[in-house]
Amino acid sequence: MNSKLTKVAYLSGAAYFACMAMAHFFVIKVPVLFVYYDTPFYAYQDKIISFAVCAYVALFYSASKHRDVAFTAIIVLGLTALGLSAVNVSEALISVLGAGQSTLLYWLQTAAIAFYLAVLVVLYLRDGKNPS
Repeated sequence: MNSKLTKVAYLSGAAYFACMAMAHFFVIKVPVLFVYYDTPFYAYQDKIISFAVCAYVALFYSASKHRDVAFTAIIVLGLTALGLSAVNVSEALISVLGAGQSTLLYWLQTAAIAFYLAVLVVLYLRDGKNPS
């Protein structure tokens, strides 16, 4: 069973991803809700992303209620951090950036997601040692 703190951590993730889905649906391109907020895009891509992110909302909401789902959410978030890291160093990203355009903000958001992942791992392990 998840502790109250762990439940809040997963519900916070569900809320964050819900905000991200809405931002993508309505094309509100701001850092934090869009990782690659200042790169070229097609509006239909943002609609697709908004629907796909709904799976994260459901996953993290379910993880807040069920410990067995929490581990799955951790794995998915880890894959997300790895995927973002791969994009951040890719030639595909570099090819769409303007001259001198930095990837620093993309890395900061990737690091924030990795930090959230680390928090979830610590909480998951702590709850496993102290089952309620």
